[in-house]
Amino acid sequence: MPKKRSGGGLSPTQQAAKFLGVSVLAGAVMAGIALPAAGALGLAAKGSVQGFDDIPDNLKSPSLSQRTTILDSKGGQIATVYSRDRTVVDLKDISPYMQKAIVAIEDSRFYQHGAIDLKGILRAVNQNAQNGGVAQGASTLTQQLVKNYFVEEAGDDPTKVAQATQQTIGRKIRELKYAIQLEEKLGKKKILENYLNITFFGEQAYGIEAASQRYFSKPAKNLKLQEAALLAGIVQSPSRYDPVNDEEEALKRRNTVLQRMAEVHDISQEQADAAKATKLGLHVSQPKNGCITAIKGAGFFCKYVEHVFLSDPVFGKTKEDRAKVWNQGGLTIRTTLDPQSQASIQASLKKHVWKSDKVAAAATLVEPGTGKILGMGQSKPYGYGKNETEYNYSVNYDMGGSNYGFPTGSTFKPFVAAAALEQGRPATQEYSSPNSMLYPSPVQTCSSKPWTNQANERVPNESASEKGPYQLKEAMAKSVNTYFVQMISDIGLCPVMNQIDKLGVVQGNGDKLPEVPSIALGAKGISPLTMATAYAAFASRGMYCTPVAIESISQQIGGREKSLDVPKSTCSRAMSEPTADTVNSLLSGVIDSGTGQQAGLADRDNAGKTGTTDSRKNAWFVGYTPNLSGAVWVGSATQQVRMEHIVIGGVYQDKVYGGQVPGPIWRDLMTGALDGKDAPSFNLINIPDPDKNKGQDQGDDGNKGRGRHGGRGNGNTINGNTISGQSDGGVTFPTPSFSLPDGFIQGNTNNGNGNGGQR
Repeated sequence: MPKKRSGGGLSPTQQAAKFLGVSVLAGAVMAGIALPAAGALGLAAKGSVQGFDDIPDNLKSPSLSQRTTILDSKGGQIATVYSRDRTVVDLKDISPYMQKAIVAIEDSRFYQHGAIDLKGILRAVNQNAQNGGVAQGASTLTQQLVKNYFVEEAGDDPTKVAQATQQTIGRKIRELKYAIQLEEKLGKKKILENYLNITFFGEQAYGIEAASQRYFSKPAKNLKLQEAALLAGIVQSPSRYDPVNDEEEALKRRNTVLQRMAEVHDISQEQADAAKATKLGLHVSQPKNGCITAIKGAGFFCKYVEHVFLSDPVFGKTKEDRAKVWNQGGLTIRTTLDPQSQASIQASLKKHVWKSDKVAAAATLVEPGTGKILGMGQSKPYGYGKNETEYNYSVNYDMGGSNYGFPTGSTFKPFVAAAALEQGRPATQEYSSPNSMLYPSPVQTCSSKPWTNQANERVPNESASEKGPYQLKEAMAKSVNTYFVQMISDIGLCPVMNQIDKLGVVQGNGDKLPEVPSIALGAKGISPLTMATAYAAFASRGMYCTPVAIESISQQIGGREKSLDVPKSTCSRAMSEPTADTVNSLLSGVIDSGTGQQAGLADRDNAGKTGTTDSRKNAWFVGYTPNLSGAVWVGSATQQVRMEHIVIGGVYQDKVYGGQVPGPIWRDLMTGALDGKDAPSFNLINIPDPDKNKGQDQGDDGNKGRGRHGGRGNGNTINGNTISGQSDGGVTFPTPSFSLPDGFIQGNTNNGNGNGGQR
């Protein structure tokens, strides 16, 4: 055998052989593009040998993009999402009929030739010369596989796809060299397996498993002869031979495949004729891609999981890196979603707020001590039709929220109370709490510059009867605005800002809340998820845990499965246990004997707070048990609907309060979510009532003993309280007496110093 010359180059004999080989390659190129066959030798003579040598020997099989499956915490499927609907399977899991059909119609000499079929080339060149174009191709299955590799690597980038499929001599030569490599490295069976897994079969189905499920609703290993022939025929032109849209053309193509299988002796002529006599037998399954297909109303949670994946650095350093992994797919994502909790949320929302209502409702459930999101839903379904929305009212804007959160009203006041208790103020702290007053000025801030009331702004209480002095217990029950503004003036703004920082409370756009006294009134937009997670810290005796939605992720790549790191909840102490116990005692009273009675759970310890904002555009109930925290918001995402003289869920509401509509939603969804679960107790503290005889028009002691905590004495009972503007016993429902400045909720011009949301 000739050897290389001493200078390292090829001998004349080798050069001649290689020249001839490349000439054959050039012929193969001409069989696939519309150029005269006579140009083949000219291409070789103009440096094709050197160009062939310069092509890198490093073709790697791409990791095929596959569908991603999102599961709930019990392993039940929520939804499937994918860039390309594909499930990679081994050759043994593909029907032998399918293997034979694709070889027969696409490359019948597949097992006889190498990477290049010389007979096929000569036949194609001759046929193309006669027709003056590309009447017949000569690409082997191996060459087609290489082309598909390039297309797969291009992803959804139209420029890269065009480059991967363009009819150029350079691309065809590169394809040929890589085909030779694949033949040497993989062997015929693996090439066939890879080809059947990568090929596009139309109707959004990539790979034989997805195609079999799409057209026949069965796994690829169960395909019958006539079914396999139909799918094999689609590959040449998925649009032309689409059996869903052109049954006649698809039938002709199927029968062509069957006849070819008989000609190459894969089946007998009798078998082919019998199969030709059958109908297409389609049993089409519609594509089930994306969070819009999620079950149990979990579409919004599903989309939240996607946002988490695309935004958290644990899944990649850059946005592009994370998107590449997501689009690659093949993921099995086990989430924190509890199917029992999710079903309960959806049932309660459907019962109390209809999707056709002028307003919407959103609810989120979080597990105290772990931060796990157990449920997330809303009254307007996930979708793009009438009375549907793609926006998630439960989360911040950057995670798919519609807005920048919603004003929370009096549900913010427990944060102020917690800050004061942490500063050493007693649970019996008293302030004069006049019916109306100027904002105290100056008020210390976290900087050296105090806040001052330069505009002489005033803060009123909701009704004329609300005038102090009040102690904390009664002020919390009545949501006395002037009490909590005085409390902030007493302790300063910095303790409040530090407290909400520890509780993860930010605006729906991610910004910190403004450091102004009116923060106590809950005028800034906050998401239900943020509120539920913050209140969960009260339930867990002061431990705040960041919210998490993902338990674990595994990914299938190249037949191997690997685990991915996932974000973990970070838990830290947000307040002392005595402070949390005191807040729990205060808010237990709201449910036992205040207007939160409509939200109360009779069979277990529970606590919560109502909130109704200015002009009744938002109503809230945020509450919890020791093992579950939930926030419910009702309102208009556009903040344009006043909830007065309005029908919600088929029920007429003169004026909506936090205890009236959100409260019963919370009660029902918590009841279902906790059914059969443990019922642990709070560590309640007895907070004595003030010894005074005032407010006789606000009720009496008739509510003592009501609810689960009633037997524990006055420490758990609030006498004659009025919460969220609704007097105990239904005596009066005063209308809010002040309004927010225009633009205050989003982008206000007074730095947030105006009057905030009502209770």
